[in-house]
Amino acid sequence: MKQHIYPFFSYIKYWLYHEDQYSLQSPAIYKIYTELLSFIKERKAVDLDLEEIRKTLLKDQDILSIADFGAGSKKLKSNERKTGEVTKHSTSGRKFSQLYQYFIRLTPANQVLELGTCTGINARYLSRATKGDFHTFEGSEALWRKAQELPTDSNSNYTLGKIEESLPVVLDKIKSVDFALIDATHTSAGTMTYFNLLLPYLHEKSILAIADIHWSKGMYQAWQEIRKHPAVSMDLDFYEAGILFFDKKLPKSSYILRL
Repeated sequence: MKQHIYPFFSYIKYWLYHEDQYSLQSPAIYKIYTELLSFIKERKAVDLDLEEIRKTLLKDQDILSIADFGAGSKKLKSNERKTGEVTKHSTSGRKFSQLYQYFIRLTPANQVLELGTCTGINARYLSRATKGDFHTFEGSEALWRKAQELPTDSNSNYTLGKIEESLPVVLDKIKSVDFALIDATHTSAGTMTYFNLLLPYLHEKSILAIADIHWSKGMYQAWQEIRKHPAVSMDLDFYEAGILFFDKKLPKSSYILRL
């Protein structure tokens, strides 16, 4: 199935099966979900300076020579891309950046990782929620440089290089991962590789987010395989992203939720 058609049918299936807070039976997921909705609602006037950075990047006409190591972009076929177009088509919206912030806050938040920096908007949101060190990884030098042109937080570390090579080096140093966002490559093989690299460093309080789980058939297959892993206790499908818990106190369960 063509890449641009698959998400449409996947969204119909998601829409038919998604639940709202009133249909949730588990007290644990009801609490997590309702507090997530409240968190986003209450933060309408928070981090607006990051939205000003988004506006600046959306207007940026600099041409970036993108080194693609994965599935590439559905919207932008050339490797020569304007910063504004990359920001428009390849970065999370504010609501999902806040979703990631919320789930970071459910962890110790001492070691937070992002795989796939892009132009750096998510990196800034994630670093704001991090109590300790934040690490973001990018394979394309043009994006790595662009992401750091505007002010960044002092706890942020920007790593350049193929993620499958640079990630193990950082993991060996930090020893443990509290939260990680996989938002790179967008292939089944790449996503599985990142998950398997991260897995030994996750603990019961860790949370893992995977972006674009319905982006393609391959990405959805990777999501299905990962969420069924014995180490995963609970998984949440928000269509644009999936969230994984590793706390054995939580019952093995899956939920399809709307944001």
